[in-house]
Amino acid sequence: MGLTLQERIAEVEERVSRACAASGRERSDVKVIAVTKYVSLETAAAVLDAGLMDIGENRWQDAAHKWNVLGDKGTWHFIGHLQTNKVKDVIGKFQYIHSLDRMSLAEELNKKASATGQLVEVFVQVNISGEDSKFGLPPEAAADFLRGIAGLDRLKVVGLMTMAPHEGDSELTRPIFRRLRELRDELNQLGLTAEPITELSMGMSNDFEVAIQEGATWVRLGTVLVGHEEGS
Repeated sequence: MGLTLQERIAEVEERVSRACAASGRERSDVKVIAVTKYVSLETAAAVLDAGLMDIGENRWQDAAHKWNVLGDKGTWHFIGHLQTNKVKDVIGKFQYIHSLDRMSLAEELNKKASATGQLVEVFVQVNISGEDSKFGLPPEAAADFLRGIAGLDRLKVVGLMTMAPHEGDSELTRPIFRRLRELRDELNQLGLTAEPITELSMGMSNDFEVAIQEGATWVRLGTVLVGHEEGS
């Protein structure tokens, strides 16, 4: 018999709190995104009812029905690779885009946001691990990318995002998360954004405690928090 949603929430809360304490951070420093891509509309509604108000989805095709029913509840995060032709679908619905990784996407987001009067809060996705299977800018390209999008006035860069390799031993992901934090600090020293970049979106079900210890401010939790339902 698996854990109930409430039991998973309580267990995750305890683990997040312990990771914060272990690294001398306040619990309020870390926010949890409930990734609902593998669960039903009913479970997503239960997640919101349970008080988890940040919802993460990877693809508009999968998110559309949930958002149409639940979009006025909580804060929605688009955390997957965003195709330029899907910008029109997500703009104005997702407060945060965690996967800005190329100029064409930045320009399209800015264009659509200008037309609707939106300000889009974005995370620049960085491929710290260098894996071919992952999206994101190489770390050495991040500064020039920020310079390139500086004139796009409907985008507000609030943070950086990365995905670590899936490791059996989560300790092996530590250098990835540490490097993203260091990169954020280096970029802030260059003063390339109107306001300092404060957020780090990193850490998933298998490695979030290490990510928190290395400075994550947003962790993206799916199976460990909301479960996984076949066919969803």
